[in-house]
Amino acid sequence: MKPSLILLCFVFFPFQSRMFLVGLSGGIASGKSTVVTVFRELGCAVIDADVIARQVVQPRFLAYQQIVHNFGSEILLESGEINREALGNIIFSHPEKRQLLNAITHPKIQKEMLKQIFKYFVLGYRYVILDIPLLFETNTLTKYMKHTVLVYSDPQTQLSRLMKRNGLAQAEAEARIASQLPLEEKCKLADHVIDNSGDWESTRRQVLRLHSQLEDSLDFLLVRLVAVTAVAGIGGLVCFLLRHFLS
Repeated sequence: MKPSLILLCFVFFPFQSRMFLVGLSGGIASGKSTVVTVFRELGCAVIDADVIARQVVQPRFLAYQQIVHNFGSEILLESGEINREALGNIIFSHPEKRQLLNAITHPKIQKEMLKQIFKYFVLGYRYVILDIPLLFETNTLTKYMKHTVLVYSDPQTQLSRLMKRNGLAQAEAEARIASQLPLEEKCKLADHVIDNSGDWESTRRQVLRLHSQLEDSLDFLLVRLVAVTAVAGIGGLVCFLLRHFLS
């Protein structure tokens, strides 16, 4: 990432967080992907932290080397890629290992997210959704969000979905749910709650209502104008310096 782009991101990041950054989270098997699908169908910009997390641990990246060094080669598939299931079993059983993995991957994930935020910002999206599974657990990015959204599911529905989706026994599923902050606690921290305990149509109506609320604000236009003007100004300065030193 170029230094000038990093500088611009940090200069305008506070404005972005007030104007149009939306943090979306949930719990394991609460149905967050269903909500994201509806937002994408509406044409919203969504940055998926899980997708980025899978990208930054590919063999060609530094995080991969650090993970293998700390967790051992037994977490690797025959292809050489990280076995996410094996690694998941380790971190769910050992909280200190989970903290170590987060310390390795989170800085890389956040850097890539920042690049994508700036891209959508310049393109003029009204708001950008940051899909972050552990948004409320880590609590480091919430201060940058204008709104935070939690996808909720009642405990029994969540447990049933997880057991069915992952083929887990009840005890295993309960242990994985217990490793996260309870959804009831997250509800208290979120600005908006989408209840995904019912059918798909009910969830979809809630997403449509929230989208309508988020679309109401036009404040982002002024911020975008300032940012685009700054980009143009820096571009002009770079051209001037290049002409000066190459002439």
